[in-house]
Amino acid sequence: MREELRTKIIDVCTKKILAKGESVGVSFYAFFANKNDDPELLMEAATWWIQTHKLDHFEKAVKIKTMVERRL
Repeated sequence: MREELRTKIIDVCTKKILAKGESVGVSFYAFFANKNDDPELLMEAATWWIQTHKLDHFEKAVKIKTMVERRL
């Protein structure tokens, strides 16, 4: 996963956790605007989320942040 995506995921998860608490869930769509302005980055996130880690559509932001920080 490229550093740009890693940083974006950590930032978004951190903000959501601070705003809504540690039980807040996210999907990989949370890291992107409602328009598809970077399809390669979106596919990279989807591949990491769905194919590599076989995650559910919604996961706890704490879990995703930890995974990315540990570079899993």
